[in-house]
Amino acid sequence: MLFAYRPTDTKLEKLPNDGSLDEAVWIDLYQPLDAQVLAAQAMGIEVPTLADMEEIEISNRLYRENGFDYMTVVLPGMSETNEPISGPVTFIMTPERLFTVRHHAPRPFTTYPERANKVGPGCTDSARLFLSLLEEVTGRLADLLEGSGRALDALAREVYSETGTTDAAQLQGALRRTGREGEQIARVRLSLLTIERAVSYFGQSLTTEHRGTALKGPVKGLMRDLHALEVHADHLSARVALASDSTMGMINLSQSQTIKIVSVVAVVFLPPTVIASAYGMNFEVMPELQWTLGYPMALSMMVASAVGTYLFFKWRRWL
Repeated sequence: MLFAYRPTDTKLEKLPNDGSLDEAVWIDLYQPLDAQVLAAQAMGIEVPTLADMEEIEISNRLYRENGFDYMTVVLPGMSETNEPISGPVTFIMTPERLFTVRHHAPRPFTTYPERANKVGPGCTDSARLFLSLLEEVTGRLADLLEGSGRALDALAREVYSETGTTDAAQLQGALRRTGREGEQIARVRLSLLTIERAVSYFGQSLTTEHRGTALKGPVKGLMRDLHALEVHADHLSARVALASDSTMGMINLSQSQTIKIVSVVAVVFLPPTVIASAYGMNFEVMPELQWTLGYPMALSMMVASAVGTYLFFKWRRWL
């Protein structure tokens, strides 16, 4: 699909699907078809394939070709089956317009057109549009980190509180939720790293390109935001590790308590078992064999030994 936008006073206006692209300042290629790739190539743009975008070599992530800057970042988004994933997004900057190539659906690409003049330096040209779109992405990443922080707060109350659950199934569910938050934070951290590299690459060209120095302030501000979010993401990663260790410890304690109860029950019934085994031997000469009260005596000894063992455990505070 191809989405083209032109700037207005308050937002980016979407152009008709069959309209001319000459007025477009932003052309968004989402899982582009061959015809759409050819349309971009007619403007001098070499549209990278998904395999090219996923290549981790730095020469494939940040480079210049035919005077145009190609910058690939990794952003969290949704797959076609609405599963949270991370995928590459390539920004191609020309003097007239900004091209983006993606194969998944990061939310900022949907929310940004309505807020184009409210975010960053605006959308009047490709450079300002690039920085504004990245600020929208950065805001979305901050929201994701904030959501993960709230989820970890809820998990902490569930696991650490005095009235917290000790049920193994619920603790395992808490551990799974902690793992999901850890995956979310890891995706955000990777996105912040790749965006920081792209912004640094963009900032280095400001002194030599036609954009001049007017955008140096927004670039520095965006870099400060990225650094702050990276610190916050690292802090949340440490909380995830602590929550995982604590939940595993609670699961181990719960399992240990179950094993302890089973062990105590086994020990409590061990003396009666010994007595029953002794009087269950089939020898010809057994003095107690002919006793009238032999059976009640054996039962009494079994009950007394079990009760005595239980009271001993209570006295030693093993129960």
